[in-house]
Amino acid sequence: MSTATAPAAQAGSRFGFRSGLIYVVALTAILVSIIPVLYIWISGFRTSADLNANPGGWPDPWSLTNYGNVLSSPRFWGSVFSSSLVAIGTTLGVVVLGICAAYVIARYTFRGRQWLYTFFSAGLMFPLTVAALPLSILLRDIGLHGTFLGLIIPQVAFALPVTIIILVPFLRAIPNEIEEAASIDGASRIGFFWRIVLPLSLPGLITVGVLAFLGSWNGYLLPLLVMAAGGMPQELWTLPLGVQQFSTQYSQDTGAVLAYTSLAMIPALVFFLAAERRIVGGLTGAVKG
Repeated sequence: MSTATAPAAQAGSRFGFRSGLIYVVALTAILVSIIPVLYIWISGFRTSADLNANPGGWPDPWSLTNYGNVLSSPRFWGSVFSSSLVAIGTTLGVVVLGICAAYVIARYTFRGRQWLYTFFSAGLMFPLTVAALPLSILLRDIGLHGTFLGLIIPQVAFALPVTIIILVPFLRAIPNEIEEAASIDGASRIGFFWRIVLPLSLPGLITVGVLAFLGSWNGYLLPLLVMAAGGMPQELWTLPLGVQQFSTQYSQDTGAVLAYTSLAMIPALVFFLAAERRIVGGLTGAVKG
């Protein structure tokens, strides 16, 4: 009896140790991610003198002055408008173009289909820094340098490879029997796309939409090339550029800089947390497909 239960006890102990190790690693990763954000958010309630005297201390007293000054600044709301406009435009472009291209690659049979999919996949190997200089010259030559459209179009282009890779497995996983049944009922391929494909691929669309929105909202290099170098007024720079410009102009006011930074993070954090389950479900479906 004792001999039979010994291996089970050892297996249970090994399982318990591995589970504990996984929890420790996960908790450490969570703390490493959350603590800097909490520090920035809480430090925004402190005065610069308090921060200089004790950088790691607790607000004493709590002050809303920094957040009030940032929220009353027209430049901050101008950056919020620019970031929202660019992020929404990028998201719409990525979702519309991505689902159209992925539908053709996944559901149509034609010569060069696999090559086309490989071409989109290869886009992941080319970072933005490689195309920075030629992209700036191209935008200047076609008159889009320093415009919102000149920022949205490249962001859509750089987000399409990930979008195609995520959506194609979704669309390929839809059984051909469903398409045949829809065809028997008189639905065209466009009708099948609108009535069946789009609803079934909704988790994937939400996933790529969230990724595109967050990538655009947090983007720095492209806005720097298009907006700052293109001569766009500073009041219309996106929030990452606004944070950099604000921290340079008010470098002595550390509390205000931290308040500006924390406020700039809130929309992206809220958007991500609201769609977190959709993102996980979408990526899981892409892997299964």
